[in-house]
Amino acid sequence: MPAKKFVAISAVALSFMAALATAIAHAEEYPARLIKMVVPFPAGGTADVMPRVIAEWLSRKWGQTVIVENHTGAGGNIGAEVVAKSKPDGYTLLASPPPPLVINQNLYPHLEFDPQQFVPIVVMARVPNALVVNPDKIDASNIKDFIAYARANPGKITDATQGNGTTSQLTSEMFQMMAHVKLQNVPYRGSAPALNDLVAGSVDCMFDNLGVSLQLVKAGRLKLIAVASPQRMTSLPDVAAIAETLPGFESVTWYAVVAPPLTPAAIIERVNADINRALHDSEVRKRLTDLSAEPVGGTPQETAKYLKQEAERWKNVITAAHVTLD
Repeated sequence: MPAKKFVAISAVALSFMAALATAIAHAEEYPARLIKMVVPFPAGGTADVMPRVIAEWLSRKWGQTVIVENHTGAGGNIGAEVVAKSKPDGYTLLASPPPPLVINQNLYPHLEFDPQQFVPIVVMARVPNALVVNPDKIDASNIKDFIAYARANPGKITDATQGNGTTSQLTSEMFQMMAHVKLQNVPYRGSAPALNDLVAGSVDCMFDNLGVSLQLVKAGRLKLIAVASPQRMTSLPDVAAIAETLPGFESVTWYAVVAPPLTPAAIIERVNADINRALHDSEVRKRLTDLSAEPVGGTPQETAKYLKQEAERWKNVITAAHVTLD
């Protein structure tokens, strides 16, 4: 081999090894400074509270401050874009429910980021969606009776949703297709105003996550008909799952942590391992239970597989039901 060619190849090899050594060193010392978890929805809801529970635990574990920043708007797309365009060094992460990760790419004509390019880390927990009704407007006490009533009154039951294209509406559309019923969609801007009107009797029913609505059920202001988890919840053993009547029906609001594209695997593994440890902490589990949330955890590979399945699930619903943002 000519000397010049050998020198050139050696220089490339040394450059590669130096870059690799730097990446490994950075991963080993991570985290060395403040970490931001971006939440693409407003403060106060489950999407905001859950990451704060995990962030507090990580702050103690790492000896570094982990803060939550809310970047809201466009169905979660604004916050997701912030993270997608951040440096892939593990110091800016996205903690999000489904919309910007598996739903919005099928609803918005153009996104400033590619959800599939995020590096999945872990699903922290999931909160089952559930069918709740105003007890003065709907007599049904179980899902079979609700379906029978809906079939006898096609298009007359008003169904509040968090807004067009939200998990709430998509769950409703999936229910209508599988149960062969027709509900009247009444879109709101989020859960709070929808639940306010549901309690007031302005609308009849809603598919909402239990993290928000269960307290209203316990107070007797709403009636819980069924949960949309695959099986009954251990915390609500007397409440049937919709899947008992409509096999295969499943809708849960999960909360995942992902990193910007090209984030090194060593950092992903570190964050994943410590969030999994957090999910086994008794105090963390208690606080999640207070949110009606079930811890999930798992490997980055399992998380990637789950997000892919969820993207396919909601794409099929959006396509079949012709769901649009209008």
